[in-house]
Amino acid sequence: MGIEGVGARVARKEDKRFITGAGRYVDDMVVPGMKHAAFVRSPYAHAQIKKIDVKKAQGMPGVIGVLTGKELKADGIGNLICGWMIHSKDGSPMKMGAWSPLAFDKVRYVGDAVVVVVAETKGQARDAAEAVDITYKELKAVVDAPKALERSAPQIHPEADSNLIFDWELGDSTATNAAIKAAAHVTRMKIVNNRLVPNAMEPRAALGYYDKAEDHYTCWTTSQNPHLARLVMSAFYNVAPENKLRVIAPDVGGGFGSKIYIYPEEIVCLWASKKTGVPVKWVADRTESFLTDAHGRDHVSTVEMAFDKNNRITGLKVDTIANLGAYMSLFSSCVPTYLYATLLSGQYDIPAIHANVRAVYTNTAPVDAYRGAGRPEATYLLERTMETAARELGVSPAELRRKNFITSFPHQTPVIMNYDAGNYAASLDAAMAASDYAGFAARKAAAANRGRLRGIGMSNYIEACGLAPSAAVGSLGAGVGLWESAEVRVNAVGTIEVLTGSHSHGQGHETTFAQLVNQRFGVPIDSVSIVHGDTDKVQMGMGTYGSRSGAVGMSAVAKALDKVEAKAKKIAAHLLEADEGDIVIDNGALKVAGTDRQVPWFQMALAAYTAHNLPGGMEPGLKETAFYDPSNFTFPAGCYVCEVEIDPETGMTEIIQFVAADDFGNIINPMIVEGQVHGGIAQGIGQALLEGAFYDAGGQLLTASYMDYTMPRASDLPSFKVSTSNTPCPGNPLGIKGCGEAGAIGSPPAVINAITDAIGVTDIAMPASPSTVWAAIRATKH
Repeated sequence: MGIEGVGARVARKEDKRFITGAGRYVDDMVVPGMKHAAFVRSPYAHAQIKKIDVKKAQGMPGVIGVLTGKELKADGIGNLICGWMIHSKDGSPMKMGAWSPLAFDKVRYVGDAVVVVVAETKGQARDAAEAVDITYKELKAVVDAPKALERSAPQIHPEADSNLIFDWELGDSTATNAAIKAAAHVTRMKIVNNRLVPNAMEPRAALGYYDKAEDHYTCWTTSQNPHLARLVMSAFYNVAPENKLRVIAPDVGGGFGSKIYIYPEEIVCLWASKKTGVPVKWVADRTESFLTDAHGRDHVSTVEMAFDKNNRITGLKVDTIANLGAYMSLFSSCVPTYLYATLLSGQYDIPAIHANVRAVYTNTAPVDAYRGAGRPEATYLLERTMETAARELGVSPAELRRKNFITSFPHQTPVIMNYDAGNYAASLDAAMAASDYAGFAARKAAAANRGRLRGIGMSNYIEACGLAPSAAVGSLGAGVGLWESAEVRVNAVGTIEVLTGSHSHGQGHETTFAQLVNQRFGVPIDSVSIVHGDTDKVQMGMGTYGSRSGAVGMSAVAKALDKVEAKAKKIAAHLLEADEGDIVIDNGALKVAGTDRQVPWFQMALAAYTAHNLPGGMEPGLKETAFYDPSNFTFPAGCYVCEVEIDPETGMTEIIQFVAADDFGNIINPMIVEGQVHGGIAQGIGQALLEGAFYDAGGQLLTASYMDYTMPRASDLPSFKVSTSNTPCPGNPLGIKGCGEAGAIGSPPAVINAITDAIGVTDIAMPASPSTVWAAIRATKH
């Protein structure tokens, strides 16, 4: 079992089909009679729709239908919603503006869908879309969140005065203000977390098919969460009854949060299929993805961190303006609130914290969760402030952090979270040793002799994963529970199928879930099939996001395995005429402990189904189901150290080394975990140095292609030094904490801390492009 079981570095089973081009994505799906959709999108960021003329488009070759928002509304299709209710500090509910899948009265961002064209081919659909004549009355737009709150800003939704969605707070303002007033030192900063575009390898796509004979709908979609898609489209959008809607998410080429949500295109493709009588497929091009995929981050914050005379943190005060774009996306409201402010204690024992968050509409693409979702924003704010405070106080950034670490657990923070386990000093020590932190001064001096600026930066992150007890999130406004389901089917020949509500879009579930089964029963992982992503096969599930697949999804599998194991032992004990308590499972057989008597796994499974010789009263078969609702969040944590060299003549930044020391609890497959960390760090470095979504004053996206939006490439990245320590999570049966988002959370502040250290400035804007860095260097010389 050890060769393929828990802890083994097993190559991913699913990679064979991916690297040989045998993957099956939505764009690969073909249904008899299938036609193609193209959307007519608003060229304006803010405008009234005065007239839509579709006559010319209707008469073009291959066109089957040209459909508008008025028709969609007339058929009773509902508006898109935000599924997490947030109340302002005065008790009033958030102001959710209407978002029709096809705009019919007003458009609110460039890319807002207005008309859909269905035609024989994709080219014909696009040609006809260009022939649709829409008359707009352009309105003033606002793209900057602080400016959107000004009285002179245009009103985007009538429900939200001054474009304010909610004004929310968490923590104790009185205690925090008192701590700041009494402090020996206060570090004050303005922190900007730049807007990002997710850019998964596979663009979003949808194929809607209405079967008139069966009165049944099927939607193939690039989703991290097919069951939630079915639930929302049936219960809230009135697309189809839940029992008549099947949602399938086949292979998905990356998600990073952007594929959790329900978008207009899935709804419209299903509706258009019934309307036109043909299956309808839509696949985004890359510019559509830039314009319409949910963006990430986009916070502007001010922070005050108070210290006593012994350099212990006594209070933290944060004011954040969060840009949510033109509409509220499915989970957007929880990102700058319960996924952000609740992590502002970080790894530090801070007695008083107060956060105030104002969420704002602007004429930009909707903003929702992107890898890390609130935790990167909290970590960036906290770790940039800690580094700056250390410089102001004239102490080592590492030792200032160590002095303020939480050292005993469980630990109740002032902002809801109760940390269950951790050893932050261990990660700090590991990162400092791996980076030769003590030897940096000599390396800096050597770089100076070569005319280079060298800097080192640190980041100590914590995140909340395994999103987490249903009762808890329900009390905080979540519209769904966050449990997970699993079904384990042992077939008559001993092979095993695991049906999981978790969804894999790059995480390696087909391997790691099979390793868990191998560890328990000794069945080779090639004899274990993992089934996911189909609402007709898996009864119900909550999908994959928030690093919950291991901590929650695999815990559900473990509970189902417990039930299978118990029944298997009963059958084996009966076959071997032994006591059930004496049966052990070892190397693919059920044995009587201390003897050579055994029954192979496959023989026990066959006995379960032939049912010729079962214990009295036992039902035939061997199939068990379990649901797992976590008792708490999990809290991965770690320390990252980045070292850079900068050419002062060009502003070019080179990352010389990057060290990551993480605590993920128990690890199923170290190789997959390392890959997750590598990918996360690459995305974090991308945010810090290269990536940024920028709009002009009129709401046009200036970074709508790879010509303008700079993705990190291999040449931009160093070889990462990664290591893990292990304080098992006490809150789930496997001791797993989660690893999928850590790299993206911890890396941006480490990079910016290193750059500011090299230049000798307090702050620099992300992305720290060569021109930005060069200008900062020039400014230090005046």
